Amino acid sequence: MDEQTKLTLKQMCAKFDVTPRTLRYYEYIELLKPEKQGRTRLFGIKEMARLELILRGRRFGFSLEEIRQWLELYNQDANNEAQMEAWLELSGNQIKELEYRKLQLEETIQELNDLRKHTKASLSK
Repeated sequence: MDEQTKLTLKQMCAKFDVTPRTLRYYEYIELLKPEKQGRTRLFGIKEMARLELILRGRRFGFSLEEIRQWLELYNQDANNEAQMEAWLELSGNQIKELEYRKLQLEETIQELNDLRKHTKASLSK
């Protein structure tokens, strides 16, 4: 891989809108493994793709440990079948969790709207 396709820590932060602390933490817990030249970290295409998956997983509500395990499956299985099966199970569980949270939020919003209506009615008396 040539130098053109590698990004420094600062460039990665700008490209993915994350903090240096976040990237260093992901490196510390071995989600990312940038190349090091002296004290400089260089992130290649593989690390960029991994970070994109990590950020997507976080947006979907997965824990970093779940993301780490999923990424490790990808490294172990050449045909990715185990990764796809694990992903289907994880994503199915996460969808159930998100649907539950959505229901809770809808109930909370309705309760808050009811309270607002009651308060408005009290003010207009």
